[in-house]
Amino acid sequence: MNIGHIPLKSALRSSDSEALIDIPNKRRMTFGELEERVCRLANGLTTFLGVKKGDRVAVLSKNCIEYMEIFFACARVGLICQPLNWRLGEQELLQIIEDASPSILICSEDYSKLSERLTATIQINKLLAFNHGSESSYELLLRDSDSTEPAEAKHVGDEDPVMILYTGGTTGRSKGALHSHKSVYMGMLNQTVAERVVPTDVYMLTGQMFHIPIVLAINYMSHGCPVVLINFEAKLALEVIQSEKVSAFLGITTMLNWMMAVDNFEQYDLSSLRNIQYGGGPMPPEVVKAALKSFPCTLIQGYGQTEGTTMSFLSQEDHSSSIAGENPERLASCGREGYVTSIRIVDPQGNSLPKDGESIGEIIVKSEANMIGYWQQPELTSETIKDGWMWTGDLAVWDYAGYIYIVDRAKDMIISGGENIYSAQVEAAIHQHPAVLESAVIGIPSNKWGESVHAVVVLKPGKTASEDEIIATARDHLASYQKPQSVEFVDSLPKAPTGKILKRDLRDSYWQQQGRK
Repeated sequence: MNIGHIPLKSALRSSDSEALIDIPNKRRMTFGELEERVCRLANGLTTFLGVKKGDRVAVLSKNCIEYMEIFFACARVGLICQPLNWRLGEQELLQIIEDASPSILICSEDYSKLSERLTATIQINKLLAFNHGSESSYELLLRDSDSTEPAEAKHVGDEDPVMILYTGGTTGRSKGALHSHKSVYMGMLNQTVAERVVPTDVYMLTGQMFHIPIVLAINYMSHGCPVVLINFEAKLALEVIQSEKVSAFLGITTMLNWMMAVDNFEQYDLSSLRNIQYGGGPMPPEVVKAALKSFPCTLIQGYGQTEGTTMSFLSQEDHSSSIAGENPERLASCGREGYVTSIRIVDPQGNSLPKDGESIGEIIVKSEANMIGYWQQPELTSETIKDGWMWTGDLAVWDYAGYIYIVDRAKDMIISGGENIYSAQVEAAIHQHPAVLESAVIGIPSNKWGESVHAVVVLKPGKTASEDEIIATARDHLASYQKPQSVEFVDSLPKAPTGKILKRDLRDSYWQQQGRK
């Protein structure tokens, strides 16, 4: 399997069929056109710029056609695509670039100034910029390059790495999850079965391409389906579903809430929708009911990680039966293991725990959809993947039928609006305020975001600070979505005899009403 051959396969099947519909840049492209440009870019990278199999190619851009071209071109000739999260600060981007040491950075014109600063700080052989069809260094490279099948493609296959997706670390330093052609393909297979993909689908990519949802979009293209690219806005998403006859997309609780709140929602023609997948944690039952009533389609939930792509699913039937009163508690679960995935819940020694709905253990996953490992971090990889099983860090129980209920996150990760937020990073930012003695950051229930970031703060004796001041201090040192949404001031934090703060004690009062302990 060479993921880079997906445009070729679809072009041979129907060259004139639409492959990509780029809404922000008002461009459309057929599979035949995409295949030609992928070959030109792949040949240009290897022939003119001298990159070799295994070299990294960093990408800094919002969703667009060129981004997909870069993914496929890199895959075709054995290069490793390194998508960069444009929401991160410049220092963290520098750390990520330094970690993977890409040979080339390709950016959209929007990020050309930032990219120039980045490449001035860290040695990168070449900077390419594109301006969505206009003449640019990117387009000049394609113009001068051959459109035939690259010779290097025949040496690329299953086990070769294809992309590095960076995920935040609990210490504040990102780590790169390295995926192969096979792991991406197996993640796609999981999704095909769960989403029940059909060749007539039209998929809308609402997430950003620097996240794992890019695999879901590539999967639809492998079935010959067009992918509609947007940068999410609720009203825009409804307009695009109507105009492009979108049949499927991945959203999060926040997105669906915003879409349902759009003025005159009921006037949009959403009849083309077949299925909506949501992720980033269970959706509150009242939101599920509202979504099933508002959208003329089924819902499924997907539980995954950057390291494991797609792992478990709460099916379409699970949603409808739960709403009808049969096992309603399962709406709080993340479903059961996927088609190509094996899941166990184990104690710290790796012993399987009973399916009793009570015994808490860590979710471990065995799947060919799992990452190869963390880029240049063999020790961390060996701690995470043991005897073929990936330890997720998520703590859960499961019931007699194998439905998995996450009860805590071993590394105190918060999922808010589909974004992973690590409490240690937020706490470090809060401690920049001179009045803060101690802090603990937790996730609390939010109908809008799934979870929202809540800070519990102890002030130094004789010092004062307001909620707004704490939030402002954190915002100065974090991406906007990472800052606390609320702050609680207390005299002391609960602690174990070892001195470790007992965050679960802080969370319990917020989650017990929703049946989560």
